[in-house]
Amino acid sequence: MMFMLAWGTAFFPGLFFISRKVLKSVFKSWNDADVFVVSERLVSSIHATLATIVGFIIATASSDVMYDRHRLTNEFVLFGAPYMAFDIYAMYLSNYHCQKLKGHEAYRKHSLLTIKLFLLRHPLLVVHHMVLLTVFMPTILFLRTGLGGDFFIGCFFLAEFSTPFVSLGKVLIQLGLEDSWLHRVNGVMVLLSFFTCRILLFPYMYWVYGQQYTIPFHKVPFHLPLHCNLANLSILAPQIYWFVLLCHKAYRLYLRQTRSKGQLAHKDGSKTD
Repeated sequence: MMFMLAWGTAFFPGLFFISRKVLKSVFKSWNDADVFVVSERLVSSIHATLATIVGFIIATASSDVMYDRHRLTNEFVLFGAPYMAFDIYAMYLSNYHCQKLKGHEAYRKHSLLTIKLFLLRHPLLVVHHMVLLTVFMPTILFLRTGLGGDFFIGCFFLAEFSTPFVSLGKVLIQLGLEDSWLHRVNGVMVLLSFFTCRILLFPYMYWVYGQQYTIPFHKVPFHLPLHCNLANLSILAPQIYWFVLLCHKAYRLYLRQTRSKGQLAHKDGSKTD
């Protein structure tokens, strides 16, 4: 078990370091912000892809949603724990270099102020990572007395399926490709994958539980302990908030592109008069 923790501790920072070096040497015109943002998103996408694969294996291998256990569950939790801690640092570096590129005076060098500004800028993401480290991980490793529940843990891993699409979208914006066809297609995939794997996932888990114990779907919450429902609600709430933000961003992008097409059509029309 400790081998997986050590491997994760070496793998994710090492991948981030190698990615920065390779990108800097290949794309010589890129600035530090481009390199750090793309490297951070690459590491995030690789972790998410691994989590999705592991989650699918665990969830599909579970015949009893409450008591079945899978050896991959604890191993991947230990392997992924260093990523959660390191990703906070990687996000800080990405934010620092992006703000420094914009010429903000506070970002002339690293300081407690730049850390504070980062925390104020991304409070939900930081809290999300810290909760996974301090609550989700210990609960899985030490507090599942008499229960397995690996099916549900596998489903939570599957929630990471949307992350590579979210990461690709931010990389495309960073590279000035927000008006490309690839960004539009990826935007649709972001909304579909996020809604399916981070929101619909919760009623699906309740439905599967109800199917196993022959409980009508609408009665399932009343057959579960209150703390289980509250825990699920606390996880679901920020997902809904982020999904609403994604929808707002997609709508603003659609309006901007519609206005741009309208202006081009007007100019082309004026030339033929």
